[in-house]
Amino acid sequence: MAYLFTSESVSEGHPDKVCDRVSDTILDLFLRHESEARVACETLATTNRIVLAGEVRASKDNMPSIMDQIEAEVRNAISDIGYEQDKFHHAHFEFQNYLHEQSADIAAGVDSSDSKEEGAGDQGLMFGYACGETEELMPAPIHYAHQLLKGMAALRKKNTDSILGPDAKSQITLRYADDGSIEGVETLVVSTQHKEGVSESDIRALITPLAADLLPDGWMVGAKNFLINPTGNFVIGGPDGDAGLTGRKIIVDTYGGAAPHGGGAFSGKDPTKVDRSAAYAARYLAKNVVASGLAKKCTIQIAYAIGVAAPVSVYVNSHGTGTVSDSSLAALFTNGDIMDLRPQGIRTHLGLNNPIYTPTSAYGHFGRKAGEAGAGTFSWEATDLVDAIKASL
Repeated sequence: MAYLFTSESVSEGHPDKVCDRVSDTILDLFLRHESEARVACETLATTNRIVLAGEVRASKDNMPSIMDQIEAEVRNAISDIGYEQDKFHHAHFEFQNYLHEQSADIAAGVDSSDSKEEGAGDQGLMFGYACGETEELMPAPIHYAHQLLKGMAALRKKNTDSILGPDAKSQITLRYADDGSIEGVETLVVSTQHKEGVSESDIRALITPLAADLLPDGWMVGAKNFLINPTGNFVIGGPDGDAGLTGRKIIVDTYGGAAPHGGGAFSGKDPTKVDRSAAYAARYLAKNVVASGLAKKCTIQIAYAIGVAAPVSVYVNSHGTGTVSDSSLAALFTNGDIMDLRPQGIRTHLGLNNPIYTPTSAYGHFGRKAGEAGAGTFSWEATDLVDAIKASL
């Protein structure tokens, strides 16, 4: 055994993910009315309360209708997650909306009479990553941590009397050999909210077959290395158990710590914010590099200045696995022949002006199948640049 590596995931009912879901629900609401709407929505969730804050912009014709629909959209999102607790119930929580008009100074930096020269919504650096550890070209620890929680959510929603609650976390530690190949699972950890009176053995009996089925052959561990609710009871959960905020699970949202992160969160931000759109573009390019066979793993960084359209830098690192030089790939992506990395170019290429964001708010923004949650969703997971990249080198 050369080393161990661990990643975690959190469920859609985790307090921070509740907030991500609400923020992306608001973004999709605006985009359904107006494809050029501007949204930066932050959410706070706590015991029987949800608070919205941030900046939005839409036409005067659309804004009143949108604002009138916000509370109902938020309550529907919480209902879909499954919260009907005494101290956090979709029908009863107190709701406060402090969204206000976008700063004119920020708008001036982004808007342009020439849409191709639309400036970046902020300065910042965004990373994309891909590797050959899974079919989805994602690091295996975060991939399987997500899959376990998605499976648990499906079990919970299939059975209205399920012993499981909406709030849950998973963690998986994998053993890697010297050559980077995966030898198997070292430890699995699951902490899940549950009904009163449910035992650890009840939960174990429910989710052990699920874990065994989703992991590759030979990876499943015994009970000693499969820790379930290590602290005991987990009845009080969700925002009643711990306050949530938008954007606090950025490593869960991306690569589980296997790749760098620029620091910017995704949820609640419209695609003029390069924190989101350029992170999607970087993943798209990195995935296509690996899918083309030009590298076994690839990290791409794209950096911007606020109000400036073209990236200030593009960086490529194939971690010594590439069949072409990193500098040649960086030059190829910088010149715009493969993809226009100006904000408007990214939005157009990936179809990001559409209301496609709610499905991204849980179980990762990456490693999904393009179109899995409806037309246009997860477009950045497509591998349709492979031929163009190969032909250009």
